[in-house]
Amino acid sequence: MRADHVYRVLHTRGGPAPALIAEPDRIDLVEVVEVDGGEVVLFWDAVPRDAKQLTRRLQADLQALEADEFMARWADGQPDDVG
Repeated sequence: MRADHVYRVLHTRGGPAPALIAEPDRIDLVEVVEVDGGEVVLFWDAVPRDAKQLTRRLQADLQALEADEFMARWADGQPDDVG
């Protein structure tokens, strides 16, 4: 089953400003959540710009990969090709 049917990505900002003008000490939360149970299976704390890029890459992989491939790729943190 495709990963986007099993998981979804949530990006929670640590403040109201967009990433480009966010406070330098702000930390955002990026989570991968199971659709059926609502359980968080992966999460990262990141500065806003990195969180935005991470969210985009996760969403792209959710659409492109099967659920088990997605978890194998992301379970150890970030793949080598992720900035």
